[in-house]
Amino acid sequence: MVLTLKAAGYVDVDAGEIIRPAVVVIEDDRIVRVGGEPEGDVIDLGAAILLPGLMDMEVNLLMGGRGENPGLSQVQDDPPTRVLRAVGNARRTLRAGFTTVRNLGLFVKTGGYLLDVALGRAIDAGMIEGPRVIPAGHAITPTGGHLDPTMFAAFMPGVLELTVEEGIANGTDEIRKAVRYQIKHGAQLIKVCCSGGVMSLTGEAGAQHYSDEELRVIVDEAHRRGLRVAAHTHGAEAVKHAVACGIDCIEHGFLMDDEAIQMLVDNDRFLVSTRRLAEAMDVSKAPKVLQDKAAEMFPKARTSIKAAYEAGVKIAVGTDAPAIPHGRNADELVTLVDWGLPPAAVLRAATVVAADLINRPDLGRLADGYLADIIAVPGDPLADISVTQHVHFVMKGGKVFKNDTHKN
Repeated sequence: MVLTLKAAGYVDVDAGEIIRPAVVVIEDDRIVRVGGEPEGDVIDLGAAILLPGLMDMEVNLLMGGRGENPGLSQVQDDPPTRVLRAVGNARRTLRAGFTTVRNLGLFVKTGGYLLDVALGRAIDAGMIEGPRVIPAGHAITPTGGHLDPTMFAAFMPGVLELTVEEGIANGTDEIRKAVRYQIKHGAQLIKVCCSGGVMSLTGEAGAQHYSDEELRVIVDEAHRRGLRVAAHTHGAEAVKHAVACGIDCIEHGFLMDDEAIQMLVDNDRFLVSTRRLAEAMDVSKAPKVLQDKAAEMFPKARTSIKAAYEAGVKIAVGTDAPAIPHGRNADELVTLVDWGLPPAAVLRAATVVAADLINRPDLGRLADGYLADIIAVPGDPLADISVTQHVHFVMKGGKVFKNDTHKN
């Protein structure tokens, strides 16, 4: 099937400019031509501006959303409930214009099932609507580390104890088993917790969790199988050790110093942003120890991302949703621009840089031969990035999932 999208213009993300007008010819799931005369059926999007489908490199679609009690869901929600909740989260994410996501690490009791793998397969099969999912399975973390649920440990030991298959691994032998288990059951990348975090009840947010020897085992197991490793890491020293041990991508990095940033540049590693949560994450009902961590870390998130951009770090957009609500992913783009990054750089972070991070050279551009992941916004995002919060047309793989153009 051949169809053509017409619009006022499209964003050339490499050049950082609007090309006017936009004519994009699509056959099946691919773009066959940009420019020239329309062919086949025509969808006229009027004054809209076209963009490649946006990408979010850190979400957890299995958490957050309607019907969840954040304080109790980890012990109340069984795996089917989580998957059903994820259906709505996936649909909201796609309809917000995010056509590809990395689902970065379950940290709940599932009996070892990799629910994000199942979710991604259901989306690919057309059973439900959602973005293309790059799943990590269970995050790998030590006992008591970040993403080992500790909220019950002080007064109710034994509640919510997770297994090696569910990512709790200590020492090189357990770590090898944990990583191999994720790969066996469909993980397309490995997530590890290299340091604490805002929501860690045990230890400092920046403290390194795994030893260098343990980190190298994770990298060795993943890289031999062709998978990259993403590391939840905040502390400057933890970032340096992660990069030195071969970690491919740092998630968050709020507390990075200049040396850690330069190591990312020198070693050609990625940083996933997640800055919106520093403004929007509600910690008012959290324990005081977590509120204190947030008060220390969130202001530093602003300065470290600006320094990373200016140094030339490869930054990819990520939100850590549901730390911000699913479907509000574009708020991250607005925050990055508000904090001093140019709109063109932010759009590249949400498209071509993200595509590079997940090894998908057929995503992230409106160009011949690329997958037809295309969205439309009601204005020029290079002049006003907030138009990405108002996506009214979404195509993924040549299929239209949303077209509200007539309402604008």
